[in-house]
Amino acid sequence: MPHSFGYRARTRSLFKREFRRHGVIPLTTYLRNYKLGDYVDIKGNGAVHKGMPFKYYHGKTGRVWNVTRRAVGVEVNKIVGNRMLKKRIHVRVEHVVPSRCREDFHKRVKEREAIRKDIAERKKKGEKVEVPRFKRLPVQPKPALLVKRKQMGEMETLSPLKYVPVY
Repeated sequence: MPHSFGYRARTRSLFKREFRRHGVIPLTTYLRNYKLGDYVDIKGNGAVHKGMPFKYYHGKTGRVWNVTRRAVGVEVNKIVGNRMLKKRIHVRVEHVVPSRCREDFHKRVKEREAIRKDIAERKKKGEKVEVPRFKRLPVQPKPALLVKRKQMGEMETLSPLKYVPVY
């Protein structure tokens, strides 16, 4: 059992760099712009000690509430006892990655806008248009499928080739 209870205790695999991702940090990490309200994932980078968040926040998703020169302020929900607190922490940009949690939502918004524009155009032309239901449904079971058996005459027998040594 470990006996050290330091700030980075038990983080050996938590802050390690990914396979083949060691060395110099890519410039896109520093050149990326963060705006207020953006969703970001906190992911501690072991190569940079400055501005590293506490291990609890590693893997958490939060919202940017402040932007400074080298860091971003992230608002994260933390469960303490039986309540959820909004914690505001500043994290350097090396330890922050843009979150992909809103990609599906933005995709759905674009699809719905395209459908609404199409419906509006068709209504102007005078066509009768049935407005689709935009509410999402859970994934439905797959439809039944009938698998046909091969006829007895079409049976195939596979056997390995004989080994021939090459001298």
